[in-house]
Amino acid sequence: MTSPLDWDKLRVFHAAAEAGSFTHAAQRLHLSQSAISRQVSALEQDVGVSLFQRHARGLILTEQGEILYRTAHDVLMKLESARSQLSESREKPAGNLRVTSTYGMGAGWLAERMPEFLSLYPDMRVQLLLDDEELDLTMRHADCAVRLHQPQQPDLIQRKLFTIHMHVYASENYIANYGKPEKISELDAHRIISFGEPVPSYLSGLNWLEKAGRSDGSLRTSVLRINNIISIKNALMRDLGIAVLPDYIVDNDERLVRLFPDIVDIPSFDTFFCYPYALKNLAKLNAFRDYIFLKARQWSF
Repeated sequence: MTSPLDWDKLRVFHAAAEAGSFTHAAQRLHLSQSAISRQVSALEQDVGVSLFQRHARGLILTEQGEILYRTAHDVLMKLESARSQLSESREKPAGNLRVTSTYGMGAGWLAERMPEFLSLYPDMRVQLLLDDEELDLTMRHADCAVRLHQPQQPDLIQRKLFTIHMHVYASENYIANYGKPEKISELDAHRIISFGEPVPSYLSGLNWLEKAGRSDGSLRTSVLRINNIISIKNALMRDLGIAVLPDYIVDNDERLVRLFPDIVDIPSFDTFFCYPYALKNLAKLNAFRDYIFLKARQWSF
């Protein structure tokens, strides 16, 4: 009968793989370099294969080492999740919570609601991780997320937060200088600002002005293309043109004038709050989730 692998050896091996050298692993684990080397060599003897290629500049995992590393990493993540659940499931909300979303949603709608949340939960700290590239929740790069589309990962709990609508805006100064378009056909005489390439499918409505009313499929020329929603709003505030913006960016900002208020065919999209199943009992996450959904129900535009 094969003996089970020694967990202490696996823990040392995982640290060495993460650190890329025995020296750095020893520093992380507060052990000697020779102790790290002995544990890894003993583990290699247990499994009967080499786990590292040893070079003067550090360690490189072998193919077999990669297999064992991925397995050990998954086990470590599950153990860490279990530890967090055991320590926090019966406690009041406290500690650090990492929340990820896009720059536009995070810097606007989410950030504006953090002062009230932190006043309600003074023992909590929130870290907003804003990135238009999605962070992997299953790898614990963040604890929860507000996504601008429905996640496809099966191992996430997800709930619809609200529907985002888009509208056409310009500044008062722009309208004073260039006039206020009353018909879609009048857009041909105006300065269009659009979202630069690539455009995520759920944000395709941001470029609605380029093709609105064009039956032949041709596109209006944009005077400015920016692949950042906050920067598009800033361009409008500087009287550079007309653009489509989502509700959460404008949020009743009286400095912008809504154009074509009766138009309803600009694409909308749903937002979702999601987090790993493994964190469903965390008091701090549940407190944040409940607060965010309360604010979503109260939000009107």
